[in-house]
Amino acid sequence: MQATDQSSRAVYWGTGRRKTAVARVRLVPGSGSITINDKPGDLYLQFNPSYIAGVKAPLETLGLENEYDILVNIHGGGVTGQADAIRLGVARALCELAPENRKPLKTEGYLTRDPRAKERKKYGLRKARKAPQYSKR
Repeated sequence: MQATDQSSRAVYWGTGRRKTAVARVRLVPGSGSITINDKPGDLYLQFNPSYIAGVKAPLETLGLENEYDILVNIHGGGVTGQADAIRLGVARALCELAPENRKPLKTEGYLTRDPRAKERKKYGLRKARKAPQYSKR
């Protein structure tokens, strides 16, 4: 869905999820800056280079790292889950930008939603699978 904001520039949307984190990502033509919840991306992602590189990875795969700004609204989860959710959202927005972007992103694995999530705790157990210590007597 291509939309336009007040300055009539093209905006491309993508939603990414990981564990309990949900990221709504907008790609706007710009200089390559990242803004997450109205904060600079490196500040929000705690200056961790691997998180920042992961968010930019889909753009670098296509050679567009300095052509689009990434604007993100995100909630839920921890920093790792949020970084992975943003990466998926960016990849989906790039697919919306041009359908031919899908193949290189798919081969790199950026369009795969990671289904792993925390398993619920069961009654009679201490955690999801940890049972109380067993003693015969």
